[in-house]
Amino acid sequence: MNAEPSYESLVAMLAWQIDLGATEAVGDVPVDRYATELPDRATPAQSGPVAVAQHIAPDAAVAASVGSDAVLAAQAIADQATTLAQLHTALKAFDLCELKRGARKTVFADGNPSARVMIIGEAPDREEDTEGRPFVGDAGQLLDRMFAAIGKSRGAADPDSAIYITSVLPWRTPQSREPSPDEIAMLLPFLARHVALVDPAVIVLMGNSPCAAALGARGITRLR
Repeated sequence: MNAEPSYESLVAMLAWQIDLGATEAVGDVPVDRYATELPDRATPAQSGPVAVAQHIAPDAAVAASVGSDAVLAAQAIADQATTLAQLHTALKAFDLCELKRGARKTVFADGNPSARVMIIGEAPDREEDTEGRPFVGDAGQLLDRMFAAIGKSRGAADPDSAIYITSVLPWRTPQSREPSPDEIAMLLPFLARHVALVDPAVIVLMGNSPCAAALGARGITRLR
């Protein structure tokens, strides 16, 4: 007969789970995630660019704090873009965000825009700001290896094997700090239009800022 675990072993197991990033205890009753209904804004019955991007929109309170004129200007400019090339050009010409003044390049996207999988990261770091492509540093190399393990890459021509990568912000923040709510609100219309034009089947949110932008929620460990 197996002995009951000691208090010390239980504490050690709990500490191990916390080190791995666990933030919530498992409930007493198991949850069938396959049977759980999705929120209305992400139901499988919806399809097309509008369905994918409809929930990625500036929060009214945050938009007010950053200035409605800036958000409305970004929205009007983004809405006029009918292709990714036009959106890229419009974003590079957008001068209302102070981050642009300290950045070397506008980091727009990388990979195959026909890909079924779209990755949304946070903001460029020093290497990405220098090269002008998202996810090119250590994190990007790890991301490439992870997707290569399941037969996908940003360079693949086949949409089923390709990935497409962009960021919430196209410009590096000072000292690569976390983007502020004001910065996210100002540039969110461009991200929403980007998603609508690509129309991916799957969106992968890489970090707290993408979760805040797309879902209006933070705490990526809990969200996972």
